[in-house]
Amino acid sequence: MSKREIKKVAVLGSGVMGSGIAAHLANAGIPSYMMDIVPKELTEEEKAKGLTTSSPAFRNRFAATGKQKLLESRPALLYSAKDAKLITVGNFEDNFDWLKEVDWIIEVVVENLKIKQELFKKVAAVRKPGTIVSSNTSGVSIEAMADGQPDEFKEHFLGTHFFNPVRYMKLLEIIPNKKTNREIVEFIADFGENVLGKGIVFGKDTPNFVANRVGVYGMMDAIRIMLEEGLTIDEVDKILGPALGRPKSAAFRTADIVGLDTFISVAGNVYNNAPGDEERNTFAIPDVLKKMLENKWLGDKTGGGFYKMIKKPEKQILSLDLKTLEYAPGQKVRYDSLKAVKDIEDVGERIKALVNSDDKAGKYAWRVLVDSLIYAANRIPEIADDIVNIDNGIKWGFNWSLGLFETWDAIGVKESVERMKKEGRKIPAIVEKVLTKGEGVFYKRSNGKVSYFDLKMEAYKELPQKSTMILLPSLKERNKIVKQNPGATLVDIGDGVICLEFHTKMNSVDDDIISMMNEGVNEVEKNFAGMVVSNHADSFSVGANLFLLMMESQQENWERINQIVKAFQDANMRLRYSAKPVVCAPFGMSLGGGCEIPMGADMIRAYGELYIGLVEVGVGIIPGGGGTKEMLLRGQAIAKAKGPFAPLQIAFETIAFAKVSTSAKEAMDMGILRASDKITLGRDRLIYDAKQDVLDLAKGYVRPTPREDIRVAGSGGRLVIEQTLEGFKLLKRISDHDETIGKKLAYVLSGGEAQPVRPVTEQYLLDLEREAFLSLCGMKKSQERMQHMLMTGKPLRN
Repeated sequence: MSKREIKKVAVLGSGVMGSGIAAHLANAGIPSYMMDIVPKELTEEEKAKGLTTSSPAFRNRFAATGKQKLLESRPALLYSAKDAKLITVGNFEDNFDWLKEVDWIIEVVVENLKIKQELFKKVAAVRKPGTIVSSNTSGVSIEAMADGQPDEFKEHFLGTHFFNPVRYMKLLEIIPNKKTNREIVEFIADFGENVLGKGIVFGKDTPNFVANRVGVYGMMDAIRIMLEEGLTIDEVDKILGPALGRPKSAAFRTADIVGLDTFISVAGNVYNNAPGDEERNTFAIPDVLKKMLENKWLGDKTGGGFYKMIKKPEKQILSLDLKTLEYAPGQKVRYDSLKAVKDIEDVGERIKALVNSDDKAGKYAWRVLVDSLIYAANRIPEIADDIVNIDNGIKWGFNWSLGLFETWDAIGVKESVERMKKEGRKIPAIVEKVLTKGEGVFYKRSNGKVSYFDLKMEAYKELPQKSTMILLPSLKERNKIVKQNPGATLVDIGDGVICLEFHTKMNSVDDDIISMMNEGVNEVEKNFAGMVVSNHADSFSVGANLFLLMMESQQENWERINQIVKAFQDANMRLRYSAKPVVCAPFGMSLGGGCEIPMGADMIRAYGELYIGLVEVGVGIIPGGGGTKEMLLRGQAIAKAKGPFAPLQIAFETIAFAKVSTSAKEAMDMGILRASDKITLGRDRLIYDAKQDVLDLAKGYVRPTPREDIRVAGSGGRLVIEQTLEGFKLLKRISDHDETIGKKLAYVLSGGEAQPVRPVTEQYLLDLEREAFLSLCGMKKSQERMQHMLMTGKPLRN
């Protein structure tokens, strides 16, 4: 194992990518110097401020502007604005000596080979030997950039291609030059994966490397076929979106986000630098895109591209007609095939059904998909050595649900090849070998392990499973299930630890999950060292089963609701006061009941991308599973003022305004996560890290006891909140029902009829919480809010 460490980084360039990289380094707690060129002249504003060309504010303008923009960016690039202090701005003329202090230098300047070469000459003159240097280029030759540099520089030089936005895109492509030291490649891969939380793809020094080579081909091909078949932008995005296992942004909305100029530049790079590519002409820029470029219709950055939003006379999104180059309101897209596949949850089955459909949408999807399948297969070993790197590149760089070879397996290799041959298509060598020397699939599973067909070996090769990646499906295939029911499973993840996995729809909390929470504690206390609560879904849990709650409320089954809520409260208390440690590892959306479960654990090991909050007021109720009580206790931990009112105010504002964190660090600032909780940037190692936390806690673990010393603000504190609510209502900032919910919440948080001089117990607060929850469920306006949320997915203010 390398003894190298990355303690500080220099980022050369402060544009969108440079500032994004510096921000994500800050997310990981890594300080950086972000530098850029010195401006050529003073602006009028700078002159008015009395600045001169020697003023640091002038000389660092570009880097300072880049830092300011990342602070203003939405969605946020930083987990917490507090971490901006880890980014120090400077410039190439005054501060280049800073490079002597750093362990990694990342170049992120304009995509111009000559400019990059000149910059690297300056870098080589000041960097200390052994310092890693990399380029974030999306396609410029790594070998060419290193040309003329000494061997020691080349040995420590490589391409590290992050995808934009850096915080949110998982992919990091690593591209060595011919002399890059293998230890450097492995170190950066390990750092990228385990510190920055990235998914690593190893590419070769070819135009656009891996993901962009295949992904941009697919986009250019989709446009070509679209123009041939006369489809509209709206139709293409509907076909190439979730129906085909791709993001809602599909093709053209994605292009607007990326920017047409960037998209054309990337496509042109292949056309100009890959003369031997059999599909080179597909990368030729169509006249219609050239015209859009000429008109500066570049997408979001210029206010319009393939789509344009107008606000008057009413807000609406217009689509560009590529025949007339005129914008018009988007049209509803209706195809039988799209309607038929809409409710197919399995992505592979959905894609298979769509491409085998006989209408216009199905035929278009087939053509576009097959072209990309064949193109990707022909790129091995040109751009990468195996199908795994290509599949991961397209999944992590373009947010597809399945890689291209995974997709080929899903639609059936043998059946699809027969259809391709009937259409006169030439089948790539690797595909023929999968059929003749393999088992007719690119990937196969056996006893919880995955193997892929390797072209060089002409046989299946086991996909290495990292020790830091715990895959619950794999363990279940190996008979590691301890207990299960339709909504949840207990899985033995080794070393005396079990994992409680949810698998209801959107992991909404129901009787099955509550039952398995109790079963988990029972098993842990008898047979295991501790328990992790986590899963592999897109969201940890979106909260309670709202449909069930609404139906019970409308039927006035109050005793049944009381039983459900009491059972959920008790289950969360069992997590907290188990004889063995419980660590919850939430991620993504963790809302309502999905927030209360982590709050019930001994410790939270959160994924950096955590959107957690107590949002029940949006459906007319308050948190009833212990969240109201727990937020009060957490408010006590972070309140700066002494006395019981400050925690009440913190808890009230968090719950009443349905605050949801934009990251795990923000959740810590809000108090939902405690200072003792921990954050992991890599989703793939989240369960592993939580397991290690359990094992650490298990050493000398002392069973906690429920608190009986909770100080509450009493009627005085409640009166302050009630007066504030009445003021909000007079100003028409809240509705009558909002006021009712707020007063119920304030009653619970202030301790009901309890007096500040006498402490209360956790159970006392839980009983108040449940009573308020039940009373709100019985109100018509709360039921209307539940129904509206179920029908629209949006809160109702009635």
